[in-house]
Amino acid sequence: MDNKEFERLLLTVQKPGRYSGGEINSVIKDKEKVDVRFAFCFPDTYEIGMSHLGMKILYSQFNARDDIWCERVFAPWLDFEEVMRQNNIPLFALESRDPVKNFDFIGFTLQYEMSYTNVLNMLDLAGVPLRSADRKDLAPLVVAGGPCVCNAEPLADFVDIFFLGEGEEVDLEVIDLYKKHKAIGSTKAEFLREAAQIEGVYVPSLYDVSYNEDGTINAVTPKDNAPAVIKKRIIKDLNNCHYPENFVVPFIQIVHDRAVQEIFRGCIRGCRFCQAGFIYRPVREKSAEVINRQAKCLCENTGYDEISISSLSSSDYTELEPLLNEMLDWTQQNHISLALPSLRIDNFSEELLEKISHIRKSGLTFAPEAGTQRLRDVINKNVTEEEILSTCKIAFEGGHTAVKLYFMMGLPTETDEDLKGIADLGQKIVDMYYAMPNRPKGKSVSVSMSVAVFVPKPFTPFQFEPQISKAEMERKQAYLKSCITTRKIDLSMHDSSTSFLEGAFARGDRRLGNVLELAFKKGCKFDSWNECFDLEKWNEAFLECGLDPNFYSARLRAYDEINPWDHLDYAVSKGFLVREHQTALSEKTTPNCREKCSACGANCYGEGVCFEKR
Repeated sequence: MDNKEFERLLLTVQKPGRYSGGEINSVIKDKEKVDVRFAFCFPDTYEIGMSHLGMKILYSQFNARDDIWCERVFAPWLDFEEVMRQNNIPLFALESRDPVKNFDFIGFTLQYEMSYTNVLNMLDLAGVPLRSADRKDLAPLVVAGGPCVCNAEPLADFVDIFFLGEGEEVDLEVIDLYKKHKAIGSTKAEFLREAAQIEGVYVPSLYDVSYNEDGTINAVTPKDNAPAVIKKRIIKDLNNCHYPENFVVPFIQIVHDRAVQEIFRGCIRGCRFCQAGFIYRPVREKSAEVINRQAKCLCENTGYDEISISSLSSSDYTELEPLLNEMLDWTQQNHISLALPSLRIDNFSEELLEKISHIRKSGLTFAPEAGTQRLRDVINKNVTEEEILSTCKIAFEGGHTAVKLYFMMGLPTETDEDLKGIADLGQKIVDMYYAMPNRPKGKSVSVSMSVAVFVPKPFTPFQFEPQISKAEMERKQAYLKSCITTRKIDLSMHDSSTSFLEGAFARGDRRLGNVLELAFKKGCKFDSWNECFDLEKWNEAFLECGLDPNFYSARLRAYDEINPWDHLDYAVSKGFLVREHQTALSEKTTPNCREKCSACGANCYGEGVCFEKR
């Protein structure tokens, strides 16, 4: 299709800038002069995908090599998908507008279980067979990475290779191996057999899964010399790891429209519900000097007037104060605002607030997660009500009038008293504000409380726990709403239907591939968007496949049960998760990694917090 016709079609849709390409810092190469073409696919809209740091890092790293051209691909929104299907336009990459099916690699990042139907829809739009068994040629290879790969089984029939852990090194090792096999004319099977020998590479077609009569897994059996256990990859030295000097600057507003600077990976805390806190272990920090240099370079090359610090828990960074001092020198001078998300309640100080107040006067966000101390101990949050109130008081005394608090409902052992504790805590914060003699005059307080439904995830101590039923979710949500009696508290709650489905796919096995494909064929896509989600179609798909979603989401799992992810090694041992689960049920906490080692297994890499001088 010529450019004029393409541009005419773009003008018929809501946001043409999602599909036009040509942004500042996007990379254009001569396709005749590269050996490998990689389509980096984000299975959601442009605005969400362009906000994702992992895509920015790998896009930059791949394109730094002369022999690789990495291009970006996003899920087209409903209006443009209709245009594409009516005009026989296959899914294309933004940089070249070439069809994705002509690339060597079609790579997906899997950030959220509710994006799985979009993966199938993008393959279908590309004109690529959905199932890996139906793709006979060496190329295109469908590969995937990201946090959801820690239980890859629901997508096992559709993906040729999964990358476990961090991708900077392992992705390039696989690309180099592919170049070798492409040059000698190998078959796909020959390439996959050798790729499976690379640490961090999971080739699902090389594993057979058998089941017991009760539906649980009997065995996962490797074949063709594939390893019995696949170990995740990590980057050991973040100071010398690739980080982009520029980002592609979008033409339209995206969700996180700013420069982003990563400061460390992993988390020391061990909150028992938090998958990221376990699968990204061990903690590895960048030095303040490297962070400051990279951040300044990024702002200069993109023109952004806002930069955000990225980590799972920014106030746990050991060099935070000197880093902020260095960054404030040039950000203030150049009128660049500095965002500091992911702050901990228990190490938020007046000094830190004073630094932040130089930066911006937006609302502060904290995550108590539970409304009572008993339940905070169960989930190992390790914060007290006194610390929560003290932190809010510091914020109010510093001139802030808005705080946002994140909670969960449906946590293991939760009672209605714990739910009422959420409302009570919000009320105490409101009352404290109005009791302060030195509060900001003439301004009312705003306490926003966001309450998500707990979803048990693999590689957490709560992976054994059942998720509460959809009916119980709705009952709890109604009860919590009834406990709030002031308009100063703004309560928002997650949709129970999507949480229920997320629970099934988070801990699902290979048999869910049939459900996924059938739901897609019934029209399911963009399942994380309320306007697109259709629970009825999903229920039909489960029924027609003879599977019960509650088997995956709502069942207590025995410690000795073989889970669909037990052949994947994320450096956190099952024995440790069992111990932590038992500790949770006894309502006891575990110290963080800098206070005491809990022998989780992440010291196997010989790097990070496990080996810091404490």
